[in-house]
Amino acid sequence: MASLVNLKAMKFLTCLSALVCNAVFSASWQITYPKPALESDIMTIYPIELLTLALEQTGVNYELLPSSNLLTKVKALNRLEDNREVNLVWAMTNQEREDDLLPIRIPLFKGLIGWRLLLIRDDMSERFKYIQSLEHLVKLSPIQGRDWPDTKILRANGFDVIVNLGQDNLLNLLATAQGDFYPRSMAEIWHELETLENTKGLSVQPSLGVYYPGAVYFFLNKNNQPLAHLIEVGLEKAIENGTFEALFKKTYQEYIKRAQLEERTFYQLDNTFLPEKTPLQRKELWFQQTLQ
Repeated sequence: MASLVNLKAMKFLTCLSALVCNAVFSASWQITYPKPALESDIMTIYPIELLTLALEQTGVNYELLPSSNLLTKVKALNRLEDNREVNLVWAMTNQEREDDLLPIRIPLFKGLIGWRLLLIRDDMSERFKYIQSLEHLVKLSPIQGRDWPDTKILRANGFDVIVNLGQDNLLNLLATAQGDFYPRSMAEIWHELETLENTKGLSVQPSLGVYYPGAVYFFLNKNNQPLAHLIEVGLEKAIENGTFEALFKKTYQEYIKRAQLEERTFYQLDNTFLPEKTPLQRKELWFQQTLQ
């Protein structure tokens, strides 16, 4: 009799689970993300293309909308935690963000965000030719955003980081010699150098870089598990059928080639802020390159 009751309970739970899944995939979803300052921002275009790809894999009805207001990354994450104005944000992960929000642990940029080239003033190019070790580089001052996770990583590795808010202010710090170099990821440095107005007299240092493991995830409010599950299923399908990789290569292959990685020395930094649940063991999720 007890086994019969258990069997009925299992059947009920199976049916309930199927009903929940059907409800998730048959609903119409409105997803609001932070409005970009520039429509041409590649750090917005690619995540939205990837999100669109993931949703298309699921066959659901959806609508993607930018927020009404411009939001800094920190403000957008705060709004997300409060379940106001946006219901999805992409951002670099750390333990605090994973504690406060619901991460989808698939690195959108395949870890390319941690492959950093050095934006420098042209008049500093000779100085960098004498950098022969990480100990030499640490003597110079990098520039980063005040609230960026990267700032903590660089400081933990011994750098005296010069900080400010806003891309224009950071570029101005570099241009006016208030810092020595501005580490930017391969996912963004070329696009920024070519499209931003105040990059005159700046260039990408040709022989060096720094690397640390890092991931940008889609984050949602902790109470929005159905939408998170939907997007995760779509991303996994895109990984399995190769469309994720195809979009990544379409967007970044030329940037990676332009970086001439085989000609560079990358100094590896520790990222002690990387959460334990980061899926480093899933090699298919990460850009692979041998460090020199």
